[in-house]
Formats: sequence, structure tokens, C-alpha cells
Amino acid sequence: MPLSPDFLFSVANPIALLGWALLVLAPNWRVTRWLVLSGALPLLLATAYALLIGYQLLGPGAVEGGFSSLADVAVLFRNPWGLLAGWVHYLCFDLCLGIWESLDARRRGVPHALLVPCLLLTFLLGPVGLLLYAGLRRFYQPVSVLVSSSSSSS
Repeated sequence: MPLSPDFLFSVANPIALLGWALLVLAPNWRVTRWLVLSGALPLLLATAYALLIGYQLLGPGAVEGGFSSLADVAVLFRNPWGLLAGWVHYLCFDLCLGIWESLDARRRGVPHALLVPCLLLTFLLGPVGLLLYAGLRRFYQPVSVLVSSSSSSS
């Protein structure tokens, strides 16, 4: 069976979904650290993306279109291989963003329950989740910081 864009799409989506499920449901599990927080899953998606782009640029049926205008991008995404490459690009970068949010929240002491809505929105709507997390990281103060600042002002 030759590889088709539909088949590769059906493989890439569960890979990304596994990463997101682990970030949301099992953030402290060693498998999550090994598979997701280490960057292994995004690197797998990045490899797939690089192969797709290489195939499009150097392969027998080079894809038309480009990035210099919206019309060129539309032509690029009319081709199923170009559309698949764009989708894998989104999967990879959104997952990287979710990993960054998770690691940054840990460093800042943000409770996982507050992070979950950010992760879900990043998974579903990328930049909207980033905006929510940016607001959370800007305004969230760990309880220990609030306690120490109120006791020092007395």
C-alpha cells in the first residue's frame, strides 16, 4: 500500500493527541517526561514535516504555490501533500507550545488545574491558548509569594 496523505494524516493526529493527553492527564508520569516533555514526540512530527517538505520540493510531483502571497499559499494547500505538511507543522508547533507552557508553569508554581484550560485551548486554537497562558503567567501569584509579601508588609 503506497503512503497517501490521508494515511499519514491518520498517523500524525494520534501521535500529537497522545502528547496532549499525557500533558493534560498525566503531567508528572515518567512516560510523559520521557516521551513528551523531552521533546521526543515533537521531534518525530518535525521529522515527518521535514520529509514531507523534502518530498514536495524534490519529489517527482513538486507542489505548486509558495509563501509570497495569500494566493500562493492557497495554491500550496490545494495539494493534499502541501495541506498535510501544513497540518503536521501545526501539530508539531502547537505541541511544542504546550510543552513550554507545562514546563514554565512548573517553574512558576502554577497549579496544573489552572494550566489545563490553557493546554486545551492551545491544542484546539493554538494562539488563543497562548494568550490565556500569557495572562495566567502574568497575573498568577503562588500562595507562598502572597503570604510572604503580606507578612513582610506588616
